[in-house]
Order: sequence, then structure tokens, then C-alpha cells
Amino acid sequence: MQRREFIRLSLVTGAAGILLPRQALADGHEASMAGGVYYTKDAPGRWDQKVAGHLPVLETDTTKGLVRITTGHEMKGYEHYIVKHTLLNSNFEFVSEKVFNPEKEMAPISEHSLEGLTGTVYALSMCNLHDVWLNSIEV
Repeated sequence: MQRREFIRLSLVTGAAGILLPRQALADGHEASMAGGVYYTKDAPGRWDQKVAGHLPVLETDTTKGLVRITTGHEMKGYEHYIVKHTLLNSNFEFVSEKVFNPEKEMAPISEHSLEGLTGTVYALSMCNLHDVWLNSIEV
């Protein structure tokens, strides 16, 4: 392969890797990303034995206007832990996040305000060993 062709192919591949995931999410094709960018209950990919400990569980408290995200995962210090929870709105736009300190927090539980949110909200739970997991709830 000639050097110019290699450089051109590298640039096109790199641009596609950056733009295509954003376009897929923006178009509402979240299901097509499952197992590629993140994992879900229905698309656990290579982690099919890890769903119970990694899938975020969402519960709403309408009296307080909060959503609680819980991941049933132990916190083994920095060896194996949930790094953070991220809350996204119905357009997959960032709303808030909670970063965990595995030396101080015994369980990955976070609360986020629902103010201004309607429809579907999404939660991401990121494990330092088993990638990112997505779940949703209607508010």
C-alpha cells in the first residue's frame, strides 16, 4: 500500500469512528449501539454472565423529584469497582453524573434531580473491568 493511500484511509477510518456513534445516537438508534458502545440487559455482548452486577437499576421518587441509580456491584477498592453513574435525557444528552471513590463508598448508589426531564431518561453505569451498561426509565 502506498504511503498516501495509507494516510488517506487512516484519516477516513478515524473520522468514521468519531462521527458514526454520535450520529447513531442522535438519530435515536440506541438499540443498534448496544453491545458495541455499551451493554444492556437484552444485549450483554461478551458479558452475558455479568448483567446482574452491572446493569444500573433506576427508581424514581416523585415526591422529591429524584431518580436513584443503583448498581448491584461490590466495590473492591481500585481493583474492581463502578467508576461512575451518568444520567442522560431522552436525547442522550448529559444531565449529571456521580463519580465513585471505591476506598470511601461501599456501594454504587447515586441520586439525580429530575427537574425539567420528561419521557425516557437513561442511566449509564461504568465498571472499570466490564465496560459501560445502559438502562432507562420513563419519567
